[in-house]
Amino acid sequence: MKINIQDVNFNAEQSLIEFTKERLSKVEHFFDRVIDVDVFLKLENTSSKENKIAEIKVHVPKESIVVSKQCKSFEEAIDTGCKAVERSLLKLKEKRSRNHV
Repeated sequence: MKINIQDVNFNAEQSLIEFTKERLSKVEHFFDRVIDVDVFLKLENTSSKENKIAEIKVHVPKESIVVSKQCKSFEEAIDTGCKAVERSLLKLKEKRSRNHV
C-alpha cells in the first residue's frame, strides 16, 4: 500500500508525517485490497482553533473512500479520519462478501 501525503498552506514536520504513515498503515488490517492512500493536510486561515483539516482518500478496486475531518490538531484529525475510514472499509468488505455469496 502506497501512502501519499501533501501539506497545503504549511510545511509538515517529519514527526507528523511519520505519525500519519504509522496510523494509516493500520488501515490495511480492515481491508486487504487497499491500493493507495492520499492524505491532504490543510491549514485553514481562520481565527477558529479548529483550523486543521485532514482529508483522507483511500483507493480500493472499483471505489474510493473519502473522509475529511477538521480538528484542533492534525493528529486528532488524522486519528478520527482513520477511524471513519476503518468503519467504511468494514462496511464495504461486508457488502462485497454478501454480494459474492
